[in-house]
Amino acid sequence: MREILQFLSELSVNNDREWFTANKARYDRLRREFESFSASYIEGLSKIDPALAGLTPKDCIWRIYRDVRFSSDKRPYKEWMGVFPAAAAPGRPKTGGKKSQRGGYYFHLQPGNCMFAGGIWNPSPELLKVLRSEILVNADEVRDIMATPSWKRYFADFDTNYMLKKEPKGFDLLSVEEEHRLQVSEWIKRKSYTFSTPLTDEEASAPDLLEHLLNIAAAAKPMNDFLNYTFEEYGEFPDRAC
Repeated sequence: MREILQFLSELSVNNDREWFTANKARYDRLRREFESFSASYIEGLSKIDPALAGLTPKDCIWRIYRDVRFSSDKRPYKEWMGVFPAAAAPGRPKTGGKKSQRGGYYFHLQPGNCMFAGGIWNPSPELLKVLRSEILVNADEVRDIMATPSWKRYFADFDTNYMLKKEPKGFDLLSVEEEHRLQVSEWIKRKSYTFSTPLTDEEASAPDLLEHLLNIAAAAKPMNDFLNYTFEEYGEFPDRAC
């Protein structure tokens, strides 16, 4: 990964078509390297979470080209690479990976900002409402997962990047024990249910990166299972367009 990080670092200060065209052969080689790593990552994950079996790197990796049509940011290329193995909807194999709204196992590669993230990012309004309800009713289960040594080794809580300032309407917190009410209040303010752990560039370049990511993924699986239970309990939700 060291060469890929170096390429991305250079791209971040030369994000234009002229530079990229001159370095296209180099990018293609590094892209193939990332795809090969992602194939091994998906294979390893499938042993931890069998629902991921059958996914390919193509399902899970984003193109480097940015869609700038409706953006004020006109940089033509993404300055990161990422792979998101997540299960497809039953009977719809083309809805897995980056198109899935289910909790998955995201690896983000970007100089100075590498990370692993699990959980569900930016769910549809229908799914978000159900997730909040499940967390309200089953807060004890969420706390139990977060109390395990494997969780605490890598994660703290749900990420706080996307939150409401006030509790959403329609959720009765009086049913929650008073000592846990503030915690649950913070949980249902989330607009995404992700959890993450940073990786240094050195960790992302280390020979044992794959093993390290799979260890983190094993710790993430119980929370992903909890979040993904909503699909089995309430039926299918729209999959993410990509």
